[in-house]
Amino acid sequence: MIASPRMFSMGEPAFRLASALAIGLLIGAERERRKGEGPLRSAAGIRTFALASLLGGVSVVLGGNLLLAVTTGVIAAFCIVAYLRTHEQDPGLTSEAALVLTALLGGLAQRQTATASALAVVVTVVLAARSRLHHFVSRVMSEEELTDALIFAAVILVVLPLMPNRYLGPFGAINPHTIWKIVILMMSISAGGYIAVRLLGPRFGLPIAGLASGFVSSTATIGAMGALALREPALARSAVAGAVLSTVATILQMTAVLAATNRATLYEMRFPLVTAGIAALVYGAILTFLSVRQKTAPPAQKGRAFSLKSAVFFAGMIAVMLLLSAALNSQLGKAGVLAAAAVAGFADTHSAAVSVASLVAAGRFAAQDAVIPILAGLTTNTIAKAAVAISTGGRRFAVQIIPGLVIVIAAAWVAAGFALVH
Repeated sequence: MIASPRMFSMGEPAFRLASALAIGLLIGAERERRKGEGPLRSAAGIRTFALASLLGGVSVVLGGNLLLAVTTGVIAAFCIVAYLRTHEQDPGLTSEAALVLTALLGGLAQRQTATASALAVVVTVVLAARSRLHHFVSRVMSEEELTDALIFAAVILVVLPLMPNRYLGPFGAINPHTIWKIVILMMSISAGGYIAVRLLGPRFGLPIAGLASGFVSSTATIGAMGALALREPALARSAVAGAVLSTVATILQMTAVLAATNRATLYEMRFPLVTAGIAALVYGAILTFLSVRQKTAPPAQKGRAFSLKSAVFFAGMIAVMLLLSAALNSQLGKAGVLAAAAVAGFADTHSAAVSVASLVAAGRFAAQDAVIPILAGLTTNTIAKAAVAISTGGRRFAVQIIPGLVIVIAAAWVAAGFALVH
C-alpha cells in the first residue's frame, strides 16, 4: 500500500515557518505595488518582506527571543540607511515600520501562528487603505469627532483598567468597574447612533435621527422633536415618528445595560422588554411610513458623537441611586427600592434599572423582585416624557406622542403581569 502524504499540522515547525513566509508575502505584495520605480524607489518589496518575515521565524527557532531581537535590530538598521537615502523625496516611514513589524510577526508565528496571521491581515488592510484612511481623517472626520474618538479610547484603555472591580462605599453598594462599563456602553451606543446618521445622511428623515438620538436621551429627543414640530409644522409628522422611535432606543438601551449589569435581572425582564419594544416599534413604524410619504429632508446631524459631561453625570446618578437604593433596602426592604427606582425614573430610567440590577448582582435583592421597581422607573420616565411632549410640542404633538407612550408602558406591565401569573 502507498501511504498518503501527511498534511502539516499547526504545531509543526515546518508549518510555522511556512506561515512566516506567507505573512511576508502577504504584506510584501501590498508594499510591492507602492514601491515605485527608478533610483528613488522603495528599498523593500515583496521579496524583502518575505525574507524578513522568514528570517524572524528562523531566529526564534534557532535562538529564541534574544536572536529575534538581534535580527530585528539589524533589519531596523538597514531601514534607517534606506530612509536616509530617500527621506527628502519621501519623508514617510510606513514601509520601514512595516518591514520591522513583519520580521516580528514572523517570529510570533513560531509561538502563536493564528495570532500572527490575523495581525498580518490587519496590517495589510491598513497599508492598502492608505488613501481612504487619509481622506477619512482629513476630509470626513471633523476635529470634534476626532477628539471624541481619543476621549473614547482613553475612557476604555486608561480609565477602565484603573477602576476597582469590587463593591465599595456605604452598604457595599458601589462597584466602580461595573458603573464605568455602563458609562462606556452608553457612550458606545450614542456614538453608534451618531455614526449611523452620518453614514445614512438626511434622506431617511427625522425618524432615523430620532431613533439614533434616543440612545443619548429619549426624553431630550422628544423635547427636541416637539420644538421642531412647533417651529416647522410641515415636519410635524416626521418629528412625531422620530420621537416615538426614540422610545425603541430606550428599550434597547435598557436591555443592553441590564445585560452588562446582571443577566438574571435581564432574564426576568425579558417579556416586558420584548413586548414594550414591539409596541414601540410598531407604533413608530406606522408613523414613519406616513412621514416618509412626505419626503422631508432634515439637515444631517453634526456635532459631537457623545457628551463626556453627560456620561460623567450619568455615572454620578448611578452611584447616588445605588447608595439610595441600598440604604432604603436596608431600612424598608423591597418598598424602599421601589420608591427609589420610581423617583429616579423621572430623571433617567436606565440609572434606576442599573441600580436595582446591581443590588441583585450584589446578592441584596432577588432577580424576580427587580421587575416591579424597574417598571416603576420606566413608568415615571414615561410620565416625564409626556410632560415634555406637552410643554415643547403643544397639544397637537402631544396627542400623537402620548398614545404611543401609553401603549408601550401598558404592554410592559401586561407582559410582567402575565409572567407573574404563569
